[in-house]
Amino acid sequence: MVDDDYKFLQIRDAITSINQKVNLIGVIFEIGFPKQSKGTDCFCTLKIIDESRPKPGISVNFFAESMEMLPHVASAGDIIQLSHVVMKTHCGEVNAVFNKRFSSFALYEGNGGEDCLPYQVSSKFRPRDLDKTFIKGLRKWLVDFQLDEGLTKFLFLREIKQEERVNLICKIVHICEVAKDEWMAFLWDGTDAPPISLPTKLDDELNNPVPLQLEPVPLPRDVLCTFPTVGTVLRVIFDQGMQKHLLRFLHTGKWVKFVNVLCEVHSGLWRGVLTPFTKLQYTRNEDHLVSAWQRLYNERLSLKWGRIPYSSFPWPSNITDYDNVPFVTLMDILTCSKVTTKFKCVARVVAARPWQAEDFLSPLGTYRIRLTLEDPTARIHALLYGEDGEKFFGGYPSVDALTWKLNKLLGLTVSDNGKQINNAPRNPPWVQFCLKSYYLSKTEVWGSRHYKIFDTK
Repeated sequence: MVDDDYKFLQIRDAITSINQKVNLIGVIFEIGFPKQSKGTDCFCTLKIIDESRPKPGISVNFFAESMEMLPHVASAGDIIQLSHVVMKTHCGEVNAVFNKRFSSFALYEGNGGEDCLPYQVSSKFRPRDLDKTFIKGLRKWLVDFQLDEGLTKFLFLREIKQEERVNLICKIVHICEVAKDEWMAFLWDGTDAPPISLPTKLDDELNNPVPLQLEPVPLPRDVLCTFPTVGTVLRVIFDQGMQKHLLRFLHTGKWVKFVNVLCEVHSGLWRGVLTPFTKLQYTRNEDHLVSAWQRLYNERLSLKWGRIPYSSFPWPSNITDYDNVPFVTLMDILTCSKVTTKFKCVARVVAARPWQAEDFLSPLGTYRIRLTLEDPTARIHALLYGEDGEKFFGGYPSVDALTWKLNKLLGLTVSDNGKQINNAPRNPPWVQFCLKSYYLSKTEVWGSRHYKIFDTK
């Protein structure tokens, strides 16, 4: 048992002191979020590191009577001072246990902190003169600290899979309340999330059209224009009861390491979920993995075909008349500062309205179709009208020929006799399109902005 409160053990020595009370001071490397324990207490786990054990550090389990009494860490990388925590073993791993009856803690700013005053203390904490020495020593170590994690622990967004939990390094590009008491974070790493297999059912497009985004209302244009135009922006929601604990850690413009994010598909779009099992890890501004992610993104932009979807290679189908026009993404199109202009992009068709070829022509014999286009950055509606439809379909072929073309475009699986195979997933091909933006109202230019397909066959 510790008798001298000035005696702080390094983590390397503490892990040999099983069932003893020790004092520790370390850098908070990983933050787990508060939850209700199996009993009446609230519970959370922090992982701390120091110079003696920078990897894997040690977990500290906290129990308290209420959420307010648990540590409210401002940021991974802050410093925690622990007194009279008990060293225990569980499932073969050593951890420290904070006992609400006799343990205490204090939280300090990490690297970059200007003073040695704690920003949160527990009720039993008593400050001591030598605390400043330990805090300054850890801050000095943090200046040059670089955790060697390897490049395999964290995945790119282009590597995520449905219903899997993954570790991600992403930049937070936006956070907002999308409905009453429902918040969403928008994460980006410069890569393209893989295309999703879509359901075969198409006949519900009239009453329940494929959504263009997961948020109930489209983001304001001034917000959308702050988003990167290359690479997927992953919408992330908070598991029930988690958002009030998570929001204080998330800041727009910051890179964050997320551990254990659930990847889902919702309405044919990728969605991340931050659950009670999600943790945040310390990410310094000069983190080597963040630098690697940014370098790969810059290399992509330097390539002639850097704005083409990653999964469209070796090459998308070429059905346009413009060979020398540079490609743009759908997000480039949505955020273009010109209301009326022309674009060339690579996208796939995820929905058509009407969805049956016999309804493509108006009573006057004019093509009138709305296609929903998708690339890794966005979804948009694009109209195919009149002469543009005639060029697109090669004139006025029979209904059977139109149906065959539409099935190819939508990625439908059909039998040998041309019938759709029910419940077979759709994988629409990547196709080059020429698009033109226009507006319907001179008084509400941006609000009435639309897109149409032209010079595409």
